[in-house]
Amino acid sequence: MPKFTANDGLSLHYLDEGDGIPLLCLAGLTRDTQDFDYLAPHLDGVRLIRMDYRGRGQSDWGDPKTYTIPQEGLDAVTLLDHLGLEKAAILGTSRGGLIAMGLAATVRDRLIGVALNDIGPEIAPAGLDVIKGYLGRNPSWKTVDEAVAKRAGVMAGFANVPESRWREEVQHLYHATPEGLKITYDPALREAVLDAGAQPVPDLWPLFDALSGLPLCAIRGANSDLLSPETFAEMRRRRPDMIAAEVPDRGHIPFLDEPEALDALQRWLKMLK
Repeated sequence: MPKFTANDGLSLHYLDEGDGIPLLCLAGLTRDTQDFDYLAPHLDGVRLIRMDYRGRGQSDWGDPKTYTIPQEGLDAVTLLDHLGLEKAAILGTSRGGLIAMGLAATVRDRLIGVALNDIGPEIAPAGLDVIKGYLGRNPSWKTVDEAVAKRAGVMAGFANVPESRWREEVQHLYHATPEGLKITYDPALREAVLDAGAQPVPDLWPLFDALSGLPLCAIRGANSDLLSPETFAEMRRRRPDMIAAEVPDRGHIPFLDEPEALDALQRWLKMLK
């Protein structure tokens, strides 16, 4: 199980597979390397690099005060250094996209391109409230089967998703125990995120603008409650060269193996060669 050591001594898990363009995939807030399992089989000519953030997946848990976007960005750069990579492309899902924009503003010379999955410089309050509702809490469902049966009903904006996919999602997100389903990450992540939310909301458009000149792709779930149509339109206005795609029947977040997502990502990857 490959690990690298962060600047504060935490041991963080990563995966490094394939050959070609180095593509560092950064997952959503509570997720891990499995976030990209659906996409991985569709990639060719790519060195797929994934990491578990501190406190998530198979990485060490640490001080919740370090569960921040700047620290997670530093961990990403530390991983590139560990692998001896001067540059990489970044595919950022939700939280991972915020990290990618932060890296563009601070270590732009390490990036060869960025793809954003259902995230932008403005976060819709409705979507943020949904995240706060479940963050750091174990679900009420006691079994995988119960969670699968309820999953479609709680995932707003999703349609035409087979039960097998919801089962995969549940098995990614929770551990089955005799006491019920348990989250797979440090519950203290809730404290870290709520503490960050108590601060004034920064203007993130300068971070988006820092992507200028880099090959850029942005994917939006057509029913997303986190990336609004208005924010997506402004992103496209500021970057008319951006490869943009909306995925029907998807909310936050697209799985990335939908035809619209795959087409956008393949076109973006060709720009990096």
